[in-house]
Parts: sequence; structure tokens; C-alpha cells
Amino acid sequence: MNPIRCLIIDDESLARERVASLLESEPDIQVVDEAGDGVAALEAIERHRPDLLFLDIQMPRLNGFEVLEAITSAQMPAVIFTTAYDNHAVRAFEVSAVDYLLKPFSGARFKDAVARARSQIRSGPDPGLARLMAHLRPPGEEARVLVKTADRILFVPATEIDHVESAGNYLVLHCGADRHIVRETMVSMAEKLADSGFMRISRSVILNLSRIRELRATGAGNYRVILKSGSRLDMTIPLRELQERMTAG
Repeated sequence: MNPIRCLIIDDESLARERVASLLESEPDIQVVDEAGDGVAALEAIERHRPDLLFLDIQMPRLNGFEVLEAITSAQMPAVIFTTAYDNHAVRAFEVSAVDYLLKPFSGARFKDAVARARSQIRSGPDPGLARLMAHLRPPGEEARVLVKTADRILFVPATEIDHVESAGNYLVLHCGADRHIVRETMVSMAEKLADSGFMRISRSVILNLSRIRELRATGAGNYRVILKSGSRLDMTIPLRELQERMTAG
């Protein structure tokens, strides 16, 4: 049986050491890396594709929830939160965390959390992951897309995005005169933006429906979308689907 590959993410080195020490008695759990802040965590997750995260919440640069918000559904591991603050517990379980360990936790409590994670991972994909992706943001907070560059991290609000265009293994966010490139799939981006008024209108385009100015027929039941910015995008879905989505709000 393959080992369960895990990452330990915490800005306190002693906290990371504590988790690593407790895992020494769990022979089927393999620690593949550690990270001390949210950005390093994302890099480690992308590099190792772990099965399990031990994740602190309050960290520099990105907190634990922001880390999860930036992970694509294909990369999403099981999550055990480890934190010194109990005020995040409700939100942790709203995002389908396996467990929530309040520091300082006992060895017995830790072992119980690991057993729950092991059971979930060994039983196959968790249907709760769809709920996790849908509920990462607090109620009333708009969707954001994390954009990493060489020297900074941007959280681009969905309301600033006109449309998203596929470009090979990357996506281009068109935001007025600005362009942002992210490494994510069209499927996961469409899921992330679905509740913010976006719709996939072709194989390569996800559109902010509020940006539509008009539709122009191009023949044989095909239409071109004209945006308020002047951009022109070919639509391959049936007109009826677009009308139903816009009518439904």
C-alpha cells in the first residue's frame, strides 16, 4: 500500500517539529516537505501533490484559508487544521476539513485526527471536496483569483475580470487593460467563478455575463459576444443556454 504523503505547514518551527515527531509513530504517513508561510505552502503543494495537509491558519503572506482557496480541485488534499485559535473552528468544518486540532493538542487527540484522515484518504475521493471549494469564502465575500508573479501575490476580485481565456497550460485573466496569467484548468476556474456571474461560452472562454453589451449573429445559429470593452468573443454554446443562465441571474 502506498504511503500517505503529507505536508506540514506552520509558521512556527517548533509546531512543525511537534507534528513531525508525532508522525514518527505513523509508519504509513510520509512527510514530504514543510513550509513556514502560505506562499511556500502553495509552491510545496504544487511540487509534491500531497494527500494530506497539516495546516496552520494564521500565517504570513497567506493564511490557511487563502492557501486552500488558491488550490485547484485536482490538487486538493485532505486537511487537518492545527491552530492556537478556536474562533476558526466553524469555518474549518464548513470547508470539510478532516479535523481541527487546537494547540496544544495531545498525542492521543493527534492520533485520532490522523486515523480520520487515513480513513478518508484510503476510501477514495471525498465528495465533500466540492463543498470545500464552494464554501472557502465567508458568506458575502466575493470570489477572488490568486495570481502569483516573481515579486508579489495578487488577489484579483471576480468583479474586475471581463473574461478568462485559455492559453495552453495557462489561463489569461482579462481585466480591463490588465492581463494576468495563472496556471489553472478551465474546469476548475469555471467552478470557482460560477457563483459570481460567469459562464463558459466556448471551449476556451469563460465570460463575466455582466460585461456583455450585445450579441451578433454570425450565421447558422452562431453568435459573437461583444463586450462593453469592445472585445469580441465567439460563442459555441447554444443561445438558449446563455439566455437561461442570464434569466436565472
